[in-house]
Formats: sequence, C-alpha cells, structure tokens
Amino acid sequence: MMSFQTSHLNDTFSVSDKDPVRFLHEQWNDSPTGTLSRAGLVALSVFLGLIMTSGFLNNVVVLALFCKFKTLRTPVNVILVNISLSDLLVCACGTTLSFASSVRGRWFLGKQACMWHGFVNSCFGIVSLISLVILSYERYRTLTVYNQKSLGYRKPLLAVGGSWLYSLIWTVPPLLGWSSYGLEGAGTSCSVSWTERSPKSSAYIVCLFIFCLGLPVTVMVYSYGRLFYAVKQVGKVRRSASRKREFRLLSMVIVMVTCYLLCWTPYGIVALIVTFGRRGAVSPLASVVPSLLAKSSTVINPVIYILLNKQFYKCFLILFRCELSSAANSLSSAPSKSTFIHLDRHPDADASPGALRPSACPQEPGPLCVLGRCVCVVCSAVI
Repeated sequence: MMSFQTSHLNDTFSVSDKDPVRFLHEQWNDSPTGTLSRAGLVALSVFLGLIMTSGFLNNVVVLALFCKFKTLRTPVNVILVNISLSDLLVCACGTTLSFASSVRGRWFLGKQACMWHGFVNSCFGIVSLISLVILSYERYRTLTVYNQKSLGYRKPLLAVGGSWLYSLIWTVPPLLGWSSYGLEGAGTSCSVSWTERSPKSSAYIVCLFIFCLGLPVTVMVYSYGRLFYAVKQVGKVRRSASRKREFRLLSMVIVMVTCYLLCWTPYGIVALIVTFGRRGAVSPLASVVPSLLAKSSTVINPVIYILLNKQFYKCFLILFRCELSSAANSLSSAPSKSTFIHLDRHPDADASPGALRPSACPQEPGPLCVLGRCVCVVCSAVI
C-alpha cells in the first residue's frame, strides 16, 4: 500500500515537472492550449518587469503629490487618485505574481493563489474603468450646466465608494461559483475562465461584458457626444479663464479614456473569441500581447496626469527640486480656489536683504520649502 502511494506521488510530481500546464488542466479544468518558447517567456518577463516597476513608481509619485501638496486636493482629483490607487494595487498584487510566474516559466502558486490573482486583476481594472466613467460624466455636467454649485467632496467620495462596490458586485461571483478564475494565455497569469463553456460561465461572461464594458463605454460616449454638441453650439462664444481650465481638464480626461480603451479593447476582443469561438483559435502569443497591453494602462495614466494637468506638473517639478523660478514663471496668475502655486517676494523683503516674511493665511497650511525658499501652497505667500 505504501509503495503504491509513493509510486502514485512520484507519478504526480513527474507529470507536474514535465508538463505543468497539463497538470493544472487536470486539476482546474481550465488551462491554455500551449505555452511560449523559452525566448518568449524571457521577453514576457522583461516586459512584465518594466510594467510592474514603472507602474508602481509612477502611481506612487501621483499619490505622493496628492498627499504632499494641498493645492492638489480638489474634488475632481479625488477621482484621479482613486484610479492611481487601483492601478498601484494591480502592480503590487497582480503584475508581481505574473512576473514571478513568467520567470519560473509557469504558474507555480496553486489554485487558490490563481483565483486571488484573477480576482485582483478584474476588481482593480473595473474600478479604474468606472472611475473614468464618473470623470466623463462629471466633465459633462460641469461644462454644460451653468450656475451649478461648485463640486464638494461628498459626491466624489460617494462616487469612489460606488466604483469599488460596483466592481465587487461583478468580481466576487466567480469566487462563489458563478463561473471561476483560472489560467489564461501562456499559463503565467490568471483571469476569468474564458475557456469554460458551461451555460452559467457563458452567462456570467455575457453579463460582465454588458455591465463592465458595454454600459460604461455607452455612458462615456453619451457624455462626450452631448458635450461636443454643446461646445459646437457655443463654439464662438468667448470662454472665461475658469471655463478654459475646465476644458483643459476635459482634454486630459478624453486622453485617459482613449488610452484606456486602446489598452483594453484588444484584450476584450480576444476574450470574446476564446469564449465563443472555436477551441484553439487564439494562440498563446496572440493572447499574451493583448494582456500585456491591458496591464500597460497602469503605467500610462500617471504620465497623462503629469503631462496634461498643470497642477500635477508644477507640483511634480517642485517635488523633484527643479528650479522654483522657472516653475513659478510658467504658472498662471489667474486666481483659483486650489489650482495654482505662485511665488512672490514679500513687499517688505527688501528692507532686510534675503529675508522672506510670512503673510497671514486663514487656512494655515504647512509651508512648502524647496531650495531654501518656503511658500504657502494655498494663499501663495512667500514665507
């Protein structure tokens, strides 16, 4: 009896060592139909390593800017920070496991870890998408409804909570038996079990595409369609400085939405082909490329914030100790509640060479000191 168990155990380990994908297929009934070559796995590891490192660092920078500079803590930026937080969690909890598995050449953490990995990737990805939908609708309301009250923090915070709740509603069911999470692509990462052909799994995938892709994209198209129509109607009307700032923010949101859809649409198309097409229609290489493209969205969003959002860009320069004078000269002098940082020497500073005196600030923020100079980030007074 003991020899039989030992022999059976050895056979099991020999199967998993020689063909881990087939072993996982037998255990989970969900696996890729092939694997990448050694060179392909090396290339995949390199790309995943770059995405993991860049995405993590970029989003950490965005969160650090938001925490350090009070001028960035606006209601709209709360939603941007929510996107950065979800992208950061994808890099920390999802991409790291894909990278480690690619280095090993196979998924090596077992079924439970695979289910967790698939849940994390799906949940945080949907949070980012719903946050973009909220941003799109917020831009539509802000730029088409005049004389509305300024946006406070209550609605953005409720929207952030709603994005997480909505995501959980659609990503928890596979953990409870409605479809499942399993291996995808070359067998080094996990997601929804696209290859499972059972009726309940197909029903879940259809619902997932309708409510987590089709409906959000429809809302964004509606928002931008109505917005562009309204802009065309009043295109020749001279815009105020505040409205111009709103339109600049609109441009940033449009770029974010476009990049997100470009990154995720190929993955969605491949997933549909794998789910409803003939078996083996998508090769491992053809499934890996869209997956990498989808993961790269975590790197792109922070770059868009910093390059297209003047608030983030100027604070980014100050954070990394660029010349304050060049940063200050390019700042707009238009008054804003919490948008700009402007450096001016105090009128009495000449009485004492090199002395910078503080001006009273009703909000009493902590001063921002860089290169020996300090400035209040709310009232612009040099301290």
